[in-house]
Amino acid sequence: MKNLFKILVLVVFVCLLSTTNDVVAQCPMCKTSVESGLKEGNSTGLGLNDGILYLLAMPYVLVGGVGVIWYRNYRRRTAK
Repeated sequence: MKNLFKILVLVVFVCLLSTTNDVVAQCPMCKTSVESGLKEGNSTGLGLNDGILYLLAMPYVLVGGVGVIWYRNYRRRTAK
């Protein structure tokens, strides 16, 4: 079971590494598009910063949640 988990983690890691070049290439295009839209009076780019903060916060929330669950389970095991 542990070997299967290690293989799965490795496959996911390789898949994530193989797609990073496409993702990085989009950032300047999005920024340019939003900036030109705001100059023309378009309001679709106003929520961009909120979206960035939302995407930035989610990994921290998930890791914190897993940490709290792990800590509670750890305390229950040691209390017995």
